Amino acid sequence: MNFNANTGARQSTGRKVKRVSDVNSIGYNPYNQQQQPFEQNSNATSSTYGYNATTIDYGNPSLQNNYGPQPGFDSQPPTVAPPFNPYVNTPQPQIGNVFAQPIVQDMAYQYGQQLANQGKSMVTKGLEQYVAVSRLKYYFAVDTKYVISKLGLLFFPFMHSDWSVKYEQEGDPIQPRFELNAPDLYIPTMAYFTYVLVAGLMLGMQQRFTPEQIVMQASSALAWCIVELAVYSCTRYIINLQTTLHTMDLLAYSGYKFVGIIASILISLIGGRTGYYILLTYVNLALAFFLVRSLKAQVLQEKQVQYYGEVPTTRNKRRLYFLLLIAVSQPVLSWWLSFHLLSTITPVVTSTR
Repeated sequence: MNFNANTGARQSTGRKVKRVSDVNSIGYNPYNQQQQPFEQNSNATSSTYGYNATTIDYGNPSLQNNYGPQPGFDSQPPTVAPPFNPYVNTPQPQIGNVFAQPIVQDMAYQYGQQLANQGKSMVTKGLEQYVAVSRLKYYFAVDTKYVISKLGLLFFPFMHSDWSVKYEQEGDPIQPRFELNAPDLYIPTMAYFTYVLVAGLMLGMQQRFTPEQIVMQASSALAWCIVELAVYSCTRYIINLQTTLHTMDLLAYSGYKFVGIIASILISLIGGRTGYYILLTYVNLALAFFLVRSLKAQVLQEKQVQYYGEVPTTRNKRRLYFLLLIAVSQPVLSWWLSFHLLSTITPVVTSTR
């Protein structure tokens, strides 16, 4: 019978057995001096695979990862993909490229044109409350032939025979470029601005030109035109005159006097005051004749329609007075707007002994 002493129960020594997890703490050395060449061979082998435990710095953050260094693998940490961010990783559209698209440009052009049309309609609608824009276009519908013929008619109205104004089939008057007897606002407007320039020329030749003086001349002439128009409108309302004349017609006829004023001032540069008064008298007589013949058909020949037929009106005398008021006021205003622009310097005659 074989006997084994280890099979028996172990006797307790009275102390708790200490389990050592770190054998190096008790001086354990698994290698001896004879195994040192093997360690060098092992280090060489491990360096062959790219790992050398004696040269790795675990404190370097670039070599740390979630798993720690693994022997036998590359010492570089594995590449970890960053978290997905849709606002960073997703390519954003560029605004410049969007507006460069032909479709976007066409849409923007159409939208801008629509806004411009809406603004234009709003402005036209607002102006229509005070000034009839469609009616105002009628007075500026002129051409070069009409302007030359109209200026000749203003200076030589005695040679004209037909003073009737023609109308279209719808009842609207024909545009001035097709009808010489129709009133226009182009000539009065251009004559007003020319009068301001001529006034500046005369003041400059007399050493009296200043910006304040030229503004005063322009505002004074415009103010007198407004006063004249207000007097005509009030007179027509007071005498209850029913005519086909519009306010723009009265403004056009009263603005023709600036043509004669300009001619009279310019002739004074050659003929002096004598030439000025001679030409001023002639152009005002011609203007009065022109106004009487042009307004006669619209002011005097008006009839009342009653229930028993068509009879002549009994207010012809008032109409005649209104017509004479327009014809007489033009020479007075022409002299008032021009006489102060004449040269006040009289030549001094020196006698030699």
